[in-house]
Amino acid sequence: MNIINSLKWRYAVKKFDDKKLVSSTQINTLKEAFNLTATSFGLQPVKLIILKNKETQQQLVPHSFHQTQVGNASHLLVLAIPKTYGTKDIEQYFSLVKKIRNTPDAILNPFKNYLVADTSKKTSEELFEQNKRQAYLILGNLLTTCAIEKIDSCPMEGFDPKKYDEILQLNKQNLTTILLLPIGFRADDDYMKDLKKVRKNTKDVVIEIS
Repeated sequence: MNIINSLKWRYAVKKFDDKKLVSSTQINTLKEAFNLTATSFGLQPVKLIILKNKETQQQLVPHSFHQTQVGNASHLLVLAIPKTYGTKDIEQYFSLVKKIRNTPDAILNPFKNYLVADTSKKTSEELFEQNKRQAYLILGNLLTTCAIEKIDSCPMEGFDPKKYDEILQLNKQNLTTILLLPIGFRADDDYMKDLKKVRKNTKDVVIEIS
């Protein structure tokens, strides 16, 4: 199945089959896809929480506008970002670059100094919004990876971040919930599974400039 057919197959699942579980091999593929997703300057400010605990999932349903997919999914993927972020995170990134690539400081420092200076100028709110946008990049890549792997999914913004942070104990890790992605396999009686995909005509949404 090529990528276009996979994307046509994908839809936002309304009901998962709670008896079918995503395999550990597929979960590992999603982990790697998450880690390989492009982020601004390669800084990777987003964390992936993989939840496979039905009791906790059910506990989260009331805090997800009662969207039952959170509870009956095989796994619940949670994308979270730091509540506070700063130049220390930039320093850590460049330490990793040096460790992996053995790049001389003379080459690294100009770019490093630029990012440190740029980060120090921004408010905490600006840095938070910058990192939040990276979570959306990652969500898109995970949706595509799921489609290729024939894993069903349902991206979600509708939930109470404070309650999620409390229940998942993310506050202790300086993290806050940004996006959700329940994953699993569509139920046979999901009314959405056989409906035609509704999309505008490609010519109406694509502008080509020669």
